[in-house]
Amino acid sequence: QVQLVESGGGLVQAGGSLRLSCTASGLTFAFSSYAMGWFRQAPGTERELVSAITWRGDTTYYADSVKGRFTISRENAKNTVYLQMNSLKPEDTAVYYCAADYGRASVIATTAKSYDYWGQGTQVTVSS
Repeated sequence: QVQLVESGGGLVQAGGSLRLSCTASGLTFAFSSYAMGWFRQAPGTERELVSAITWRGDTTYYADSVKGRFTISRENAKNTVYLQMNSLKPEDTAVYYCAADYGRASVIATTAKSYDYWGQGTQVTVSS
């Protein structure tokens, strides 16, 4: 059974920081075979890609709204991807989801339908 488990969410004040982590288990192939992404979804909105990283870790994507504030990284030996979130804003409030995309080496997919496996999400709430 494939599982992606997110942790690190919580309630912070604007300007604060959180680090999300996502640990995978039960994948058919090695964790390094998957590009990893972080999506978020606020109530009444579509799920959007926040950040993603290729299996080599040399190509990353950031939504314009988080550039300069968020940093994605991965530790393949630990089957874990991280999202460091700094200078948080109230508009960052959402459920954040970890997702895995098999076999993508050099191009990052930006649509949710491209990802094969999903975590259950972790709530991030930023107060003003």
